[in-house]
Amino acid sequence: MSNPYQFIGYWGINLPDQLDARLTKLLVVATGLETSTKSKKFINKLSEKYALNGQVGYIGSNPPSSFANKDGIIAALSASGFNDSADAWVKVENNHLILGREPFGRVPLYWTKQGKVIWFASKLQLLLPLLKTPEVSSHGLYGYSCFSYVPIPLTPVANIFSVAAGTLENWQISSQHDFTHTTQRYYQWQSASVLIHDEDEAISQLQIRLKNAVHRQLENLPREPVGVFLSGGLDSSTIAALLVQAGVKVKAYSLDFGLAGVSELPYAEQVADYLNIPLVKVDATPRRIKQAIQATATALDLPFGDGVTVPLYLLCQAASQETKVIFNGEGGDQLFAGWTNKPIIAAGVYNQEHPGGNTEFTQQYLRTFHRLWGYEERVFQNQIKQALSVQPEQWLAEALDAKFTTTLLDRLRRATLMLKGAQNIHPRATNLAFSHGLWVRSPFCDIPLSEWTFQIPGEFYLRGACEKYILKRAVESWLPPEVVWREKRGMGVPLTAWCFNELWSEVGYWLNSGILAAEGRWQPQLPLQLIKGEFSAYLRGRRIGEILWLLLMWQVWRRRVLNETVSGYSGLHPFWLPSRFWRWYWKLQDE
Repeated sequence: MSNPYQFIGYWGINLPDQLDARLTKLLVVATGLETSTKSKKFINKLSEKYALNGQVGYIGSNPPSSFANKDGIIAALSASGFNDSADAWVKVENNHLILGREPFGRVPLYWTKQGKVIWFASKLQLLLPLLKTPEVSSHGLYGYSCFSYVPIPLTPVANIFSVAAGTLENWQISSQHDFTHTTQRYYQWQSASVLIHDEDEAISQLQIRLKNAVHRQLENLPREPVGVFLSGGLDSSTIAALLVQAGVKVKAYSLDFGLAGVSELPYAEQVADYLNIPLVKVDATPRRIKQAIQATATALDLPFGDGVTVPLYLLCQAASQETKVIFNGEGGDQLFAGWTNKPIIAAGVYNQEHPGGNTEFTQQYLRTFHRLWGYEERVFQNQIKQALSVQPEQWLAEALDAKFTTTLLDRLRRATLMLKGAQNIHPRATNLAFSHGLWVRSPFCDIPLSEWTFQIPGEFYLRGACEKYILKRAVESWLPPEVVWREKRGMGVPLTAWCFNELWSEVGYWLNSGILAAEGRWQPQLPLQLIKGEFSAYLRGRRIGEILWLLLMWQVWRRRVLNETVSGYSGLHPFWLPSRFWRWYWKLQDE
């Protein structure tokens, strides 16, 4: 089985030899010790003076031959390692360049325009050398502060853009030998016209569709056991059970956070024992986290501010020692209305009774990210605030468009598929896996299964306080009842405990107030206000650790990936004092 690869290429009007030489140089910069290959150049003469030409370079292993020239495709990539279906692709057709991604957003795809040439790549870092001096996108940074990921079509780098999941970016050569550019959404998540109201029938159909979804992911498996990331939650446990039922040799990998936080490991152990599969416990204690922070930022390619990223990096690192394919349960929350929908449903009901327009609902959805939206004046320095000319609601508008759904729950599931799923969860999972030579398979990212879930009425998803009711009913005979029917808690990454203890000096190193001041983006006193509990009455407890981590991962990214120079280090910063001082300070404040 081949290893994952990346690609970069160009399409446009320029001298072919110059473009070929530039592509060669980019490959040399990108590969290091890795191998690279280039496709055959294609040239389409438009006139005596102009010719349309292009080429693709591959980093790592060569792409499957089945992708080559299939329906005009010149580059393609599958997160799963499949040979006959692509998650991101580049197509040339009748003087058109088309960049596309499947609806779940599993493989990223980026582009930038240089004169009359479009450069495209499956990895942001491959395009950075094209820019004379890569600059941070102020709007990308603002979006990151709101969501913990950079909202599409933006990237954190000005003049580099991302293709949205389920869309096609199309460039056409005009008669004046210039480009016209259009964006087309070719796939919509939407309510079904006919619903399944019989609960027993819905359960039976779901069981079949779950099995079919896993079966479609069994192509080209290696001889050694495949890995499954087993958190002990319902989604990953369901995938593990279905793999065992299908006769696949499985080895589970679970995170061990030690004594901090609320451990999910006992549930993972219970599932592994119930399914009779081996379980590898992966050390995710602060020492290991600290060692992997910088490597994780590089592997992620873009800044992702969720605390789960470094633990997931460690999972991939462990699995890569024993297999080439890992399965996960990502996408289950989006399909089956996981626990984050509850506060939004309450807001939706309130808005129905107190009509305040769509703005209030969108803002309520923004609040569920629990990040820094609404605090702009206190978060950013003047040069960023003055550059902002966008309302974050516009990044949510398409996903929350009510015209495609008939119920509030369908509207929320559409939104979370297009936002948290396609722009955060799935691309980061692929990037982390690829960085360790792993193919990643997510059976919940299955179009037939996903479309079927829109045939299910809301009461089958949320029954009283029980979320994912229909999924629990479908799998209750496959797993221990204690796992199926327990309340959802999510992966308990103890960020606040770590930031105020073992990672205290690490947080201080990356969030030095002098460096923040010199950078000109974040307010230099922001970390101090957070640790003193003075920033906001709504950002306390675990939210403090989440915001500190969001800031930290940005700082790591801008130095490791963007290669920005650092200046202005100050010895007078709050992390110079030991964390026990601040605990004593809080105690005095409470008294």
